[in-house]
Amino acid sequence: MSKLLVIGAGGVGSVAVHKMAMNADIFPDITLASRRKFKCDAIAASVKERTGVTIKTAEVDADHIDATAALIRQIGATHVVNLALPYQDLTIMEACLSTGAHYLDTANYEPRDEAKFEYHWQWAYQDRFKEAGLMALLGSGFDPGVTSVFTTWLRKHHFDRIDTLDILDCNGGDHGQHFATNFNPEINIREVTAVARHWENGDWVETPPMSVKQSFDFEAVGPKNMYLMYHEEIESLKTHLPEIKRIRFWMTFGDAYIQHLTVLQNVGMTRIDPVIYEGREIIPLQFLKAVLPEPSSLGETTKGKTNIGVIATGLGKDGKEKTLYLYNICDHEDAYAETGNQAVSYTTGVPAMIGAAMMVTGTWSGKGVFNMEQMDPDPFMDMLNKHGLPWQVKELDGPLDF
Repeated sequence: MSKLLVIGAGGVGSVAVHKMAMNADIFPDITLASRRKFKCDAIAASVKERTGVTIKTAEVDADHIDATAALIRQIGATHVVNLALPYQDLTIMEACLSTGAHYLDTANYEPRDEAKFEYHWQWAYQDRFKEAGLMALLGSGFDPGVTSVFTTWLRKHHFDRIDTLDILDCNGGDHGQHFATNFNPEINIREVTAVARHWENGDWVETPPMSVKQSFDFEAVGPKNMYLMYHEEIESLKTHLPEIKRIRFWMTFGDAYIQHLTVLQNVGMTRIDPVIYEGREIIPLQFLKAVLPEPSSLGETTKGKTNIGVIATGLGKDGKEKTLYLYNICDHEDAYAETGNQAVSYTTGVPAMIGAAMMVTGTWSGKGVFNMEQMDPDPFMDMLNKHGLPWQVKELDGPLDF
């Protein structure tokens, strides 16, 4: 019998364990742990109220390998679902190796002192996980995660070759705050302020942060400005699907968000290097995180929809050039009604549950470190339709004109 340890009690962790509890036949034994146990207890109470299922809770500091490994041993976890901060990916992977537990996360590792998130740190664990007979599944969120599965599903069923891929992430929700982030503020702002990179003709092309803007009319949301950004699935997709000549990632932001962020950058509040304040070191971005609204608190007030998907152009299986758009629309209020969390957490937490289900049931298996696009997309796509993230595909008249 599988025993799951879920680490991380934010919005994504909350959604994931709610959805796991709704599938108790797959997940009969769930423990939720974080540095602050009271947050786990609150989520467990919500799970009990909404599903009737009791989950266990625990306290752990996932910065420490030994403490994490001790908890894995204590509960006899067969699988660890890492929904904590990306800084902790490597310590949790080490703990899994020392205890013989399989591993899953939703975001790749990045060091605390540098806004640089790449897969090479985790890919370096390939031989160790393979030799241990363990599986590590990386990036089982929406983007990365579902967007990679979308891509391989299109490649499997509709294309003989994909030439260009655009990943479009639109959050059309309104939470009523002057400035707030829809997931961990520290991670969100580090991503947004990083140099934009996309893959084109075998090389990286860099542009200044938020300097390339286009407008796109998103179904169920409407026209939105979206900005070219770097996102980690570009690295894994160009590695595992090297035929793709160009891969770009776009994310929407409102004008008010951009204005607030620009001011915060200009006054130094997005810095990740320490400064001295009243005789002690603080990280400005971490202080900013402390004063911004907690993302998991936004669910009750957020209204609107998200629309996330991929646009692929290439040679269709009918021998003709074609462009297909595969996407999901998620309603913030529906997500909150089901799990008590807004759609940004929901669209990451549900794929984390599905990825864990793929591993627990043996539908996806292997020894080593894997990204989502290395797996058969069909069973994952089926579960998306059944568990709250239905998708649709349509043919466009042609590729994007930008």
